[in-house]
Amino acid sequence: MRLQRFHLEKAAMEFLAVRSPLLFEVFKTNSGERERVESTEGDARFRIFHARFPERTVPGNLILTRDMKSTGSHLLATILLPLAIACVTSAGAAPLSPDSILPGGPKSWKLVWNDEFDYPDAKLDNRWISQNGPSGHILCSRWRENAKVKNGMLRLINKKEKRGGQDWTSGSILTKEKFQYGYFECRYRYAAAEGTNNSFWLMTQNKGKPAKGKNFEIDINEGHFPNEINTNIHNWSDIKVVNGRKTHPSSSKSFSFGARPDVTVQLEIPVKTRRVRLTSTHGSHFHLGEFRIYNVNPAGYPDPLSETADQDKPGLVNFARDAEIKASGFHKNGKDTTPNLVDGRIGSTWVTQIDGPKSVEFTLPDEQTIGCIQFVNGWKDKGNWKAMPDNYRVEYHDGSKWVEMAKFDILDGQYNFARDFQTYGLEWNEKELVFYFNGKPVRREKNTFCHSESPVWLSLAIIGWGGKITDAIDGTFMEVDYVRIYQRK
Repeated sequence: MRLQRFHLEKAAMEFLAVRSPLLFEVFKTNSGERERVESTEGDARFRIFHARFPERTVPGNLILTRDMKSTGSHLLATILLPLAIACVTSAGAAPLSPDSILPGGPKSWKLVWNDEFDYPDAKLDNRWISQNGPSGHILCSRWRENAKVKNGMLRLINKKEKRGGQDWTSGSILTKEKFQYGYFECRYRYAAAEGTNNSFWLMTQNKGKPAKGKNFEIDINEGHFPNEINTNIHNWSDIKVVNGRKTHPSSSKSFSFGARPDVTVQLEIPVKTRRVRLTSTHGSHFHLGEFRIYNVNPAGYPDPLSETADQDKPGLVNFARDAEIKASGFHKNGKDTTPNLVDGRIGSTWVTQIDGPKSVEFTLPDEQTIGCIQFVNGWKDKGNWKAMPDNYRVEYHDGSKWVEMAKFDILDGQYNFARDFQTYGLEWNEKELVFYFNGKPVRREKNTFCHSESPVWLSLAIIGWGGKITDAIDGTFMEVDYVRIYQRK
């Protein structure tokens, strides 16, 4: 009932958006939540970010405003929404689907299961099972009390409290129903702290060997604050013991959004200096690769990821090669890895210490005129760039103080997945597994063993490999808008 009503009201908004100027804003007046609807005038393509309508909301509770600076006029939903609904329905058109990011478009799919979390908290147990107990492989126990439904959202909440023999608690739930094949989609945002694992995933619960394929786990996303997506495929049937440790076949691929491995800071106004440094307040260790400090070069500058960068352009002089290098610390055993910053190899890196501010400083033998700085950010593992800092500053010393040349902070950009909701999806069929982020495929693999039914899991965890564990985690939450499951028509 609610979803049908959603389709109708959304179709009405689409009708208005296509015929309006460039920008509509939706104000959900009963909750104070402000969302945006963007469209190209005269074009049916548009994006609606979270225009959700609880059953208690009637069209009169919505206000549409039109960006018309010359008149400042406003369109009232109490007038236009009913009109638009009438236009849509009288034309004989079926209600438009809200799922415009489905692979191949909504016409290829039918919705077979969904949870919009638009009910009292107690009703969560009608369709979901909650973990209630400790977790040996992570740093928190997980309990039903840490899963809360409120205002049309599910929150899995981290708490600093001793329970189940662990110092932290969090939440994890799985569906009572099991599914095989289809498109699985969840819209959620991360807990706003390092050291958290924000997961939407599948894992079989077969007793023994399944009739077809293997026991498996598909992590559609194990998200790490603020901007990391991690996709994993695990074969849990073929566990082996190697050198006294259990292991199993698995395949992982990670993505960091917003940060780049290839960084070039080209100065419009060259600077004279003997000292250059990079600083960061990143909460854990990170990798920094080849660091170059170039002269002003009319022939230009090379690709930062080139193994032969210093020879790629005529006239280049890399002053970093002769610099004295001083670092804030090192990751393992105190071994000095700063020579890796200037050895000409992309694959070798300086790895910072885990705790405290990070910095590396280059002191040149003499003052030089600097035209460009380059460095390789992170390290490459099986085609994926990992361990990139989420913030840094590049500075030079003018003789009396440090002066900023460039800075980056992931939280200032569009890729803060704790601030903004994102949509994660998996198309799972007999032949392949395709992972999606906001409607775009990011990974495609052959399906060689994932062929039995599985519940859907939503889990928040506190983990040592997701960043530094601090009191900042306390009270943070993974917030879920919806879960929807489709099958091909």
